[in-house]
Amino acid sequence: MRPRLLLTAAAAVLLFLVAAPVAAQNTTVTLTVQAGSLAISVPGAADLGTADPGVTRSGQIGTVTVTDQRAALTASWTASVASTAFTTGGATASETIPNTAVSYWSGPATATTGVGTFTPGQATAANAVVLSQQRTAFSLTVGVGSNTASWNPTLAVAVPASAVVGTYTGTVTHTVL
Repeated sequence: MRPRLLLTAAAAVLLFLVAAPVAAQNTTVTLTVQAGSLAISVPGAADLGTADPGVTRSGQIGTVTVTDQRAALTASWTASVASTAFTTGGATASETIPNTAVSYWSGPATATTGVGTFTPGQATAANAVVLSQQRTAFSLTVGVGSNTASWNPTLAVAVPASAVVGTYTGTVTHTVL
C-alpha cells in the first residue's frame, strides 16, 4: 500500500506545480488594417463581329470586375456604364450609330467575394437599358469589409438601315463610386 500512497502524493505535487504558475506577464499586440482602394477593371477592347444595315448585333464584351479593398464596416458601391456613339470614316450621319442604338445588360455575377448583397443592374436581356446616359451596371449594398464582383455584360448595337460600310468604333465607359 505504501508505493501507491507515494505515487498518489507525487502526482498531487506535480499537478500543483503545473496548475499554479509562479508569475504571468501579458503582451499587448496591435495590428492596423489599412484602407485600400475602390477600383474597376474592364477589357481593353471587344469585337462584336459583323452586321448588316438594319440588323442588331449583340455579344458579350468581357469580364468587368469591381474590387473594393476599403475594408469598410458598412461597404457599398455602384458601378455605372455609358456609351459614346459608334462612328466610322468622317463620322457623318450615315457613318454614325448613335448611342441611343446601344443597349446593355450586365447579366448575373460571374464571381463574388466578401459579404453583402450584390445586385446586377440588368439581370436579363429583357431588362436591357439604352446607354445614351449613365446607367447602373452593378451594385453592392449591406457589405462588410473587402469584396469583389465580376460580370460579363452584353452589348447590343442596332445598326441603322442607312449605315454605310465600315468598321464602327465606340467607347463604353464603366465607373465605380
